[in-house]
Amino acid sequence: MLAPTKHRFNVKEYYRMAETGVLKPDARVELLNGEIIDMSPVGPLHGGVTNYLNQVFSVASKGRWMTAIQNPLRLDDHSEPQPDLALLKPSPDFYRRRHPQPEDVYLLVEVSDASLSTDREEKLPIYGRAGIAEVWIVNLVDLTVEVYREPHFTGYGSKTILRAGDQAIPRAFPDAAVDVAELLKH
Repeated sequence: MLAPTKHRFNVKEYYRMAETGVLKPDARVELLNGEIIDMSPVGPLHGGVTNYLNQVFSVASKGRWMTAIQNPLRLDDHSEPQPDLALLKPSPDFYRRRHPQPEDVYLLVEVSDASLSTDREEKLPIYGRAGIAEVWIVNLVDLTVEVYREPHFTGYGSKTILRAGDQAIPRAFPDAAVDVAELLKH
């Protein structure tokens, strides 16, 4: 007897489900490892922290990167997450013809409260396998920023925990520091 297996959807099937109404137009879902995952609602603290990061990074950019908020990132044929924030290489067409891919990413940020275990246990390994150089998890549960670097096949080789009094500094742009206390203030 064959053991039951899960059907893994690919990106093309995922979009077809949206086109045909299987996925509702306002569905908050993302594709991770071929599975369609419901996303948690965005509460005021989560939204405000994302807005704060957007403001800080947009001002600091000076054209060196694009700041994308909760937009799809095409990692491979079976994963297209929607990180809360991404610093992307500038694109003349603003990614109108395709979604950004791993080689387009300087930094990904996930703002995590109810999604903390999903972000750590499911998304982080996918980001590492895709070669995303740096991922921050803004941990709203413990009021910390987890900085992950050195991607590899199962995740990341380096993890640093930042707290109030520290600065989160993207490796690609050391002049774009984020004050952790100000970020997590509520």
